[in-house]
Amino acid sequence: MVVTVEYPSPMEKRVTAVKTVEEKTDLSTGVIYRRRIATCQNVIPQILRKISVLKVSEVCLEEESWLNMKERIMSMKTRCLTWSEYATVKEESSFRESLENPNWTEFIQKGKISIKGAGLLNYFLEAFARTFLNQGIKKSALIMEKLLQEQFGSPFV
Repeated sequence: MVVTVEYPSPMEKRVTAVKTVEEKTDLSTGVIYRRRIATCQNVIPQILRKISVLKVSEVCLEEESWLNMKERIMSMKTRCLTWSEYATVKEESSFRESLENPNWTEFIQKGKISIKGAGLLNYFLEAFARTFLNQGIKKSALIMEKLLQEQFGSPFV
């Protein structure tokens, strides 16, 4: 069973639209691949938007996902498309059955932030992005828990 969220959603208000641009299933492995483009509100503080390239209302992200139902693993890669000539913002996530307890899900997430050409602002922009991504990790886990509770009707411990 796959849990889906339609956008815009009250759970994730900053995501204004998500469009699937590619979807295919590998017939030999059963792995479902999806590539989606998400449109999100720009969350960069107004003070930093004084820099012309940051003064946009929306940001586009590309998300690729691989769902392997046989091995019970979902992997995702997300990258920011909007400022790709100035910054690398990437995130990789995986959900898999825990080795400790098959009723638990192991969630692993890592990210990479690199900003070039902004001089002394590099540090502040990277710090903001790092803080924002860390908050996003916590929010993603809470959303996933809520979706699972709604789907299966009981709280998870």
